[in-house]
Amino acid sequence: MRNSIAIRSLLLLSGVFALIGTPAHAERIKDLAQVAGVRGNPLVGYGLVVGLDGSGDRTSQTPFTVQSLKTMLDQLGVTIPPGVNPQLKNVAAVAIQAELPAYAKPGQSIDVTVSSIGNAGSLRGGALLMAPLRGADGQVYAIAQGTLVVSGFGAAGRDGSRISVNAPNGGSIPNGAIVERAVAGAAPTGVVTLNLHEFDFTTAARIVSAIDGAFGPGRAHAVDGVTIEVTPPAGDRIAFLSRLESLDINPGAAAAKVIVNARTGTVVMGGEVTVMPAAVSHGSLTVSITETAQVSQPGAFARGDTVVAPQSNVEVAQDGGRMFMFAGGTSLESIVRAVNAVGAAPGDIVAILEALKRAGALRAELEVI
Repeated sequence: MRNSIAIRSLLLLSGVFALIGTPAHAERIKDLAQVAGVRGNPLVGYGLVVGLDGSGDRTSQTPFTVQSLKTMLDQLGVTIPPGVNPQLKNVAAVAIQAELPAYAKPGQSIDVTVSSIGNAGSLRGGALLMAPLRGADGQVYAIAQGTLVVSGFGAAGRDGSRISVNAPNGGSIPNGAIVERAVAGAAPTGVVTLNLHEFDFTTAARIVSAIDGAFGPGRAHAVDGVTIEVTPPAGDRIAFLSRLESLDINPGAAAAKVIVNARTGTVVMGGEVTVMPAAVSHGSLTVSITETAQVSQPGAFARGDTVVAPQSNVEVAQDGGRMFMFAGGTSLESIVRAVNAVGAAPGDIVAILEALKRAGALRAELEVI
């Protein structure tokens, strides 16, 4: 029953990816490419989260948390006597991550992600104190502060047992940082360069044709399968870019590819996957081991002891594998139906696809993750 459900799920997923592999409608250039130089910049920072319910860092094992707290209090005019190390349980040292969007201006808000770098058990209920966020050049571009939103949950018992859901030692702060410094944006001057998100000669050629048809011949040319250079007409460049990114393109069909997750047995196949003539037979070996306990008890007036003797039963069964035939040019739907008919589990499907690839019958790139 479980295998049947898994196969039906595979058929559904394969059908979805078949539709994705063959575009039924055009896509905008802004969904297929980006203007060179228009990008975000990563930011990183270090700070303290306070207000935790006893789930903070164990400061005896994370001395940098105490050091950071002392430095912060000293800046606020509070002096801790020498030799005194506060043993706090409601403070955690954290790393802060954010991305500064292109053309972000001072005063705008951006989201931040906060992660524990010590041994804090949970950041739930904590608040991040003011912390600077720096770019790769070491300059401060934003200031982060606020109450964390933690999706994970954890609980621990006195005997050391612990259970957690998701990751309670990390969270986020929506609009938790304010931009303090703007990054000089790469304003498009002269030739506008478009970079495709995915390498494809067909898509690049179709984008060139669409741009020439909209703005006149000779405006665009493809440098390679990713880069397209466009010479804008005279006039408002922002209006030109707006019209350029809104052009509809029919992208080239995706390459035939099969993605296999060997750990979970998940298999996703694109709509362009085909199989050359091949015959497949797949059987399975089942080994079952059962343990039973037999009790040997002496008679009423005997002086023996009651003894429990374990007994193991090992049974081996091999299901008869059925052979099925793939005709030349078999489609994705036919592949899934044939595998479904033989009753193969997701793990068996992985083995079948790998064998077909080694035999040269699978006309697709097999990628195992």
